[in-house]
Amino acid sequence: MKYVLLICDDETASPTNEEIAADPAYQGWAADVDRRGARLGGARLRPVADATTVRVRDGETFVSDGPFAETKDFVGGIDIIECADLDEAIEIAAGHPYARRGCVEVRPVWE
Repeated sequence: MKYVLLICDDETASPTNEEIAADPAYQGWAADVDRRGARLGGARLRPVADATTVRVRDGETFVSDGPFAETKDFVGGIDIIECADLDEAIEIAAGHPYARRGCVEVRPVWE
């Protein structure tokens, strides 16, 4: 099954791309996912200050700056994985370094 891991964190305390790349915990997690052959893709998202939210109501388009929800934790990135079942997806998510500082939401993909 395919799953998307929504990587959530308080972006005011998020590490830089360079810090993530140098982090042994992140390198180890990425190596484990690659060893499993589970990684299908992923990306780190720009800060919520760069977000634009689009809504259409009664045929009228509304555009606003920022995210849809106001919360401390924001989706800062995604990983797309393919694994045997939800248990394996949870195991992979639990190994992600952000599971210790924010949270990782596991969401199955419609196929």
